[in-house]
Amino acid sequence: MYNQDNIFAKIIRHEIPADVVYEDDLVLAFNDISKAAPIHILVIPKGEFTNFVDFVQKAKSDEVADFFKKVSKIAKKADIKKEGFRIISNIGDNAHQTVEHFHVHILAGRKLGPLLVSGDTNSNL
Repeated sequence: MYNQDNIFAKIIRHEIPADVVYEDDLVLAFNDISKAAPIHILVIPKGEFTNFVDFVQKAKSDEVADFFKKVSKIAKKADIKKEGFRIISNIGDNAHQTVEHFHVHILAGRKLGPLLVSGDTNSNL
């Protein structure tokens, strides 16, 4: 069940300020305050979706396609396509999802290294 009091819902409603880099009727993107890389942008749909699976199952197919086109547009606007970037969406406790509102992390600005380090259970990236 979706919690309407989660921090991203409050940011969407402008109850909590955010450093917004993109916004339209369906999508909001803002700089993460807990950066894992020099560029760390969170992209969220404005609908009530708890995670990626929930989003893909409940959103209309054109809404899903539009969301990911906007992720690409935001990456282009951030001028990170040439050097490279990573897109991550954590789903559930084992993946360290901390906010139960579907979101994508765009990470860039340095060499990010391997996604997971073998045997390293404390690795964030």
